[in-house]
Amino acid sequence: MRSVLVTGGAGYIGSHTVLQLLEAGWHVHVLDNFANSDAEALRRVQQLVPDGHLSWTAGDMADTALVTQLLGDTRPQAVLHFAGLKAVGESVAEPLRYYRVNVGGTLSVLEAMQTTGVRQLVFSSSATVYGIPEQLPLTEQAALGVTNPYGATKLHIEQMLRDLHRAEPDFRIALLRYFNPVGAHPSGRIGEAPQGTPNNLMPYIAQVAAGLRPALTVYGDDYPTPDGTGVRDYIHVMDLAAGHLAALQALQNGDGELIVNLGTGRGYSVLEMAKAFEVASGRPVPLTISARRAGDVAACYADPSFARQALGWEAQRSLTDMCRDHWHWQHSNPHGYRSE
Repeated sequence: MRSVLVTGGAGYIGSHTVLQLLEAGWHVHVLDNFANSDAEALRRVQQLVPDGHLSWTAGDMADTALVTQLLGDTRPQAVLHFAGLKAVGESVAEPLRYYRVNVGGTLSVLEAMQTTGVRQLVFSSSATVYGIPEQLPLTEQAALGVTNPYGATKLHIEQMLRDLHRAEPDFRIALLRYFNPVGAHPSGRIGEAPQGTPNNLMPYIAQVAAGLRPALTVYGDDYPTPDGTGVRDYIHVMDLAAGHLAALQALQNGDGELIVNLGTGRGYSVLEMAKAFEVASGRPVPLTISARRAGDVAACYADPSFARQALGWEAQRSLTDMCRDHWHWQHSNPHGYRSE
């Protein structure tokens, strides 16, 4: 029996990865405290894969005894670690909370893995560890540096994992540096469900198109980019989920330490994203222009060639797919997983 423990598996990226794990025949147990997620996501995943072996526990990754018990009971081959806080602005306002939850929680998971002999981990990292890019596209060898506490927690965790692998080489670790996940499962049953004001561009655009917000604020139209707005590498969440399965397989095959960018290699501007979403939704996305935000960079996109080489993986879905699937989710679930 192939089994995995997935921390934060009810979240946006976690739920889509859980679905693909089930489709691939894995037994999945999720640990989630549902602080920024909803158990309804897991119930819908189970409906989409009715023959899949899915179970979950409501609990916190910082509870080392609980994580140790779950690992002992489920005996997984690996842990996929998504759990954590991820809002950049919030991390600036509450840095100690971010360090406690993200770094402290990961330490708890690692100690439980050490105790129970589980030695494979796929970690949800971020392209924020590159800070302000010195050159583009970004390869895995690019200089590291951060501009906010959220990114700093990811960089600290990466260092902790590399130190652990050096001290105990039987630990196999994949560090997956995400670029900008968007979209949703094509069924429209699971997707991104931000609580309160969205922190990311695509769900904000979707709420504007749905009439839930009056306009999209564009922070800066004077960047050195083709249309003056910021450029980012957007990747469909289903492609991102597939990258986790590819990384898990690489660890199963014996790779000891992997550091991999998960992006498309293509950047799109804020204005391009808004226009593409208007086409996909058939709805207007009004814009207002504001000053640049501190800490934002002009452009950031991946060199995905190492992912092809190391994992045999590359993004398959287009910007049209991303916008269509995200709109299907938004239109079908205007209040996320809540009924109102």
